[in-house]
Amino acid sequence: MSVIERKRNRDLPQINERIRFPKIRVIDTDGSQLGILTPQEAQQLAEEKELDLVLLSDKAEPPVCRIMDYGKYKFEQEKKAREARKKQHTADVKEVKMRYKIEEHDYNVRVKQAERFLKDGDKVKATVMFRGREIQHSDMAEKLLKRMATDLEALGEVQQMPKKEGRNMMMLISPKK
Repeated sequence: MSVIERKRNRDLPQINERIRFPKIRVIDTDGSQLGILTPQEAQQLAEEKELDLVLLSDKAEPPVCRIMDYGKYKFEQEKKAREARKKQHTADVKEVKMRYKIEEHDYNVRVKQAERFLKDGDKVKATVMFRGREIQHSDMAEKLLKRMATDLEALGEVQQMPKKEGRNMMMLISPKK
């Protein structure tokens, strides 16, 4: 048997004749324990019921197997995995851009946007852009970003303090758990 074949067999699920232990604990379809048997005996019981012998836990002493319909079991596992993926939310990074000379109303609009993003479970990247000589006023931009951080304190926490990146100053806020 080549190395590739051995690897392929290791990836296959441990059912029926692939179970290689001297003794196994067998559980029936209704959940009752049939006791400790050899894999051959358990395999025979499963064949009589036209079902499969499936290894549930190889860490237990002795390993635990169950008599069940493997196709149905596999389908149920895939269904659970699909449901779990559906409920999962990936946190995106949403950006809120402004200039340091922003008017009060426009600033409030940006804060409302950031609040909405944080409530949705996304991170917010607040960016202040500089044009021309405006870059001299980076202290005013930092004040603006810190003000935004205090306004959003209830919903999020600052993950990255304001820092300069070229002609921009940015800060990262992540939603509170």
